[in-house]
Amino acid sequence: MLKNLPDQTILLKRTDITDPPIGFYSAPDPKAFAPLIVPQKRECIFKYFDRILAGETLHLSKEHYGCPGAGHSVCGVETRTIGDLVKFLVETEGLKASTKLMEGCVEARKPYKGKFPNVLIGPYRPELWEYLVTITFVVNPDQLSALATGAQYDASPKDPEPTIIRFGSGCSLLVPFDNFDIPQAAIGATDMAMRSHIKPDRLLYTVTKPMFERLCKLDQNSFLFKRFWADLRKSRGLPELI
Repeated sequence: MLKNLPDQTILLKRTDITDPPIGFYSAPDPKAFAPLIVPQKRECIFKYFDRILAGETLHLSKEHYGCPGAGHSVCGVETRTIGDLVKFLVETEGLKASTKLMEGCVEARKPYKGKFPNVLIGPYRPELWEYLVTITFVVNPDQLSALATGAQYDASPKDPEPTIIRFGSGCSLLVPFDNFDIPQAAIGATDMAMRSHIKPDRLLYTVTKPMFERLCKLDQNSFLFKRFWADLRKSRGLPELI
């Protein structure tokens, strides 16, 4: 099984992505993901972002989910009423023009429901592919352009939009898809509440497993080996790739 999994080597090399991809998993037993981090109550899960990049895995559950937003978005825990949530987001934080608009957004975006009770956010581990839900790349704007171009490489105008951007908390944008079985990607880390925990020139690009497979198949016929990408890298002072 493992030998048939996508090989990300060429993709990461050609895009100069050096931060390790992050996996979002739903698994029956967290032990295989050690070393584990259990979040403190009411702490943004992105407070642990550097530790995740360093190789640890954040373990979320209905008992330990960090901030209320993560509890609601990825663990299915109702930490406050919809009315209280809407009031906070509109009146306190000013994230929508009206209560009615925010109510519509909250009702439309259902919390992620995993197959298993444990949510794990940590290094991409090919050997745990069966529990993998999404893969997230940590990117700068140039790398975002490359991945977004790669996302549409095999897409036709009749296909679902290859890359989407949605309103939501940083943690909810790790699993923003209506259908995880189609090739699709999403731009993340647009939530101002979590951005202080990542570098100012970084965004997140989250993909479904089918989209990850597509990106890993980009070959010498693709733009990654052509002039536009080479010229952009040259303008940034990056060495020529052979």
